[in-house]
Amino acid sequence: MIAFIKSLWGDRRGNVLVIVAAAMPLIIGGAGLATDTIQWTLWKRQLQRAADSAAVAGVYDREATSGSTSTASAAVTRDLSLNLHSYYGLKTGYPVTTFPANSGVKTNQVAVTVAIQRRLSFSSFFMSTPPTITATATAAAIPAGGDACVEALETNAAKTGIINSGNTTIYMPSCVMHSNSPSTNSASAGGSSDVTALAIAAVGGIQQSNNFHVTAYRPYSPPLADPLASITPDPNAMTCSASALTNTTNFATLPAGTNCFASLSVGSNKTLNVPANFGPIYINGGSVNFQGTFNCTGCTIVLTNKSVAANATIGTVSSNAQAANNITAPTSGTYKGISIYQDRRAVDCSGCNKLNGGSASLITGALYFPSQELWYNGGGAGTATCTMVVARRIVFTGNSNFKGLSQCVTEGLPQNNTVRMIRLVA
Repeated sequence: MIAFIKSLWGDRRGNVLVIVAAAMPLIIGGAGLATDTIQWTLWKRQLQRAADSAAVAGVYDREATSGSTSTASAAVTRDLSLNLHSYYGLKTGYPVTTFPANSGVKTNQVAVTVAIQRRLSFSSFFMSTPPTITATATAAAIPAGGDACVEALETNAAKTGIINSGNTTIYMPSCVMHSNSPSTNSASAGGSSDVTALAIAAVGGIQQSNNFHVTAYRPYSPPLADPLASITPDPNAMTCSASALTNTTNFATLPAGTNCFASLSVGSNKTLNVPANFGPIYINGGSVNFQGTFNCTGCTIVLTNKSVAANATIGTVSSNAQAANNITAPTSGTYKGISIYQDRRAVDCSGCNKLNGGSASLITGALYFPSQELWYNGGGAGTATCTMVVARRIVFTGNSNFKGLSQCVTEGLPQNNTVRMIRLVA
């Protein structure tokens, strides 16, 4: 085009001037329309990007508020204020934020429509009203593939939710590790640890490690709800004794209905066999100390306090490496699928619960420590078990194999503890 114009410019014949005069409006118009098209496309792309981000922000807000829509619109507006430059003033009446109903696997959906009016440099000569540019996006939470057998409930950004330390070996190819901590290093695998899992997911960041052997890293995932949040000990269900439950306890001489004890302990090289289907064993303010063999089928150890005071003392668990902890949770009732339950009134502490055990240990059911840290060594690495770990923070210190939750339906473990991701769906 440039060479053609130069040739016309140098041409001395008069008819060329006529051709140039006739063609120049077309050339200028074509250039103007091309410029407007490029500018329109740029604005459209920037507006679409902002709508996409705002919709995703809205879903994150809904996920954090158990599906509520009360603050989602504010989250959308806030995100737009960060992602749209000040000279992109939205058209009056926008953004329009709606909340489509759950559809199939798509939950907590948020749809955002935004629009701007911008004058185009060439077309404005012929248009009395600037054109409207509109962008729409819909985001939702969808399953990411896999249920969480290990879940850290920590929400403090200064704390790592899951730590795999030392020579720990974890094998859970059908399960996900998930941490609710928003820390930049929400789940870690240090030392010589070896962690095989379906995925590592976290609300915060996850630093890549050669010690993780996973099909996917899923940082910045929505938080997972506490799968046992609805379970709370009932003081009226406790018939308490002032005595401790120990390896010397004779169950035949206990007063009828007794299910609550001051503490629980098994001495070194000693054995405590709890009658099958004994039910919940309530520990009234005291702690649990395992050094020998503890056998309990169809029961749940409940660390609680008969007092209803908010600051009532809640005990902890200590189990040494020589202990053999054989606990099978009940498959029905209040504590269905729970092997050890700690009251939420427990005061946060680091390293205060240490559940170690030798290769003979076998725990079937959930280990639930929602307010405190749990150090866990599941024993031998030979047999996968229907074990679930839910704690404020979790430190793995030994070898453990986990079955997937879908393989543990008959054992009563909570189901549908599915990790999700937030994605654009329209």
